[in-house]
Amino acid sequence: MADITEGHSEAIVLIRSMKSLREILETATAFEKSARDFYSELIPKVSKDMRNLVKELAEEEQEHFELFAELLSHSDIEAELGKRVQVPLADFQFSGYVHLPELGEFPDDREILQYAIGREDAAMKQYRELADETEPGEIHDLFEFLAIEESKHKLELEITYDELFQNGAS
Repeated sequence: MADITEGHSEAIVLIRSMKSLREILETATAFEKSARDFYSELIPKVSKDMRNLVKELAEEEQEHFELFAELLSHSDIEAELGKRVQVPLADFQFSGYVHLPELGEFPDDREILQYAIGREDAAMKQYRELADETEPGEIHDLFEFLAIEESKHKLELEITYDELFQNGAS
């Protein structure tokens, strides 16, 4: 990090572009919770073709939510949670996905998949950048693991999308 003096305009920009790990984990927890709730509420509304996929997505988001909740409850990492890290460039997109779209009573499969792909992409980028910004240890490993998980989810969703909509179906 460059040597920036206190009160300098670059110092203010740098400070504003950083968050504590606790803040980042709390945002990520809210992100995963909103995803879990979103997919859980969709299960009875989606077509039979999509039902198992949406159920799997809800279960995966629940697992991620539990990982963050457990990590936030560890008293042995309290000092780590106060550390400040650079907010990823993808933070705005990631935070935007905490707010869920209104898909109506009978949501369109294509719209659901497009939203889910975008959400997984935002999460993958966010977790990748956070892994790159954190020091080796439990928090770094968590972000690394989640970046890989989200990239797998995104790929699975893209394959499903292609199978349903790019190969002449629907």
